[in-house]
Formats: sequence, structure tokens, C-alpha cells
Amino acid sequence: MAITLYELQGAKDIRFSPYAWRAKLALAHKGLAPDEIVPVKFTEKDKIAFSGQGRTPILVDGDKTVPDSWAIACYLEDAYPDRPSLFGGETGQGLAKFVNAYADGVLLGGIARQILWDVFQNVDPVDRDYFRETRQGRFGKTIEEIRDNRAGERPAWEAILTPLRATLKAQPFLSGEAPTYADYIVMGTFMWPRCTSAYPLLPQGDDPVRAWRERMLDLHAGLCRAAVGYEEDFGLAESA
Repeated sequence: MAITLYELQGAKDIRFSPYAWRAKLALAHKGLAPDEIVPVKFTEKDKIAFSGQGRTPILVDGDKTVPDSWAIACYLEDAYPDRPSLFGGETGQGLAKFVNAYADGVLLGGIARQILWDVFQNVDPVDRDYFRETRQGRFGKTIEEIRDNRAGERPAWEAILTPLRATLKAQPFLSGEAPTYADYIVMGTFMWPRCTSAYPLLPQGDDPVRAWRERMLDLHAGLCRAAVGYEEDFGLAESA
């Protein structure tokens, strides 16, 4: 059966959705390559109306339509049990659910408070009014106010990284000796800033989260490293 993935598209064909990256990493873990990836701008709701909702990513696998990155991972685990497991069993799936909540409820907000202006610059021009309205409504501040206060958010950001650092100081991946979907949740979240911002979220040198991110960038034949995006402090680096 043909597999199609619908994902968010920014300016310069940047694919920065943290949720789409979670889905792409889950597919790669299962050894599945989408036959087609369909780019969707924020305001192109007509492209995804068939799914019965208005957000990406959306996986279409034959006659199955699955929106939402968590639902996609669960679907892939159930539909392809003969391929490498994303969770390593029910216990791992339950723990990944917690990581998903941490990433959505804590990690994404911490990142947004530092890079939202940069993301805005990389949204397709036709989507910028929509992006400004929805994000300013969400944060209760203008994008410019959020940008101007990002240095003040640094202590809170360092606190958000504490559980990641503690875990990754003791083991190479969040899941232990090898990555599972918990790692893909967090790495997908970190692909959001990598694809949109040169602002240094992680310190240079001996930082366990940075070292983990480097390992994740090289997984699956360098899937994440090949994406159009930013190297911190070096500007936009287009994929080869």
C-alpha cells in the first residue's frame, strides 16, 4: 500500500513542524519510506479537509487516514508489528506518552519563548498574518515582545533541560542504549529550532543534550541532518 505524509511547509520549503518530524522519525524507525510527502502551508486547510480536521501531520496508508503524530506512532506500531518496535512494549508506550506530554506542555513552550520571532521569519509570507494572530493569542504577547525577552527566559529554559541532561548524562539515549519513540518525540521537537533559528539553545562543548542531539542527527542515514535548516551561529545551511 502507498504511504503518504502531509506535513507543514514554511518559506524556502523549510519543513519545521516538530510533529511532522516525530512522524518521519517513526516511519524511519519502522523502515518505512513515504511514497509521497505533501507540503501544506498553515492556511491551506483545503488540502487536508479530507482528514476531518485542520492540522498536520497526516498519514495516509492505503485506505487508512491517521492525523496527529502520537496517533501515527501508535498506528505504525500496531499496523507493522513485524518491524522494529517504536515503544518496546506497553510499558515503553506508557512512558513515551509521558514524554509526549512533557514535550508538548513544557519543552515546546520553552523553545517558543526564545525562537518564536525566528520561526515567524521562516513562515511562508502568505501565512504570516495567521501565524502572528494565533501565536500572539496563545502567548498573550506580541512576537516582538517575546523576542525581546528571550534572554530573560534563559533560566527557565535551563530548568526545562534539567531532566533531559540528567538522563542523557547516564545513558546515550532517553530510552537507554538505543533510541525509541521517546527519543523521536524530543528530537522532533528540537528539529523545530534547528530548521528555523540560529539562536543557540544549547551550549557549545560538553553538554549531554547537545551530544545526544548529534547522535540523533546521524540516525537513519542522517535523515535529520540532511534537512534544510540552521546550524547554530552559522546561518541557513541547505541540504545537499
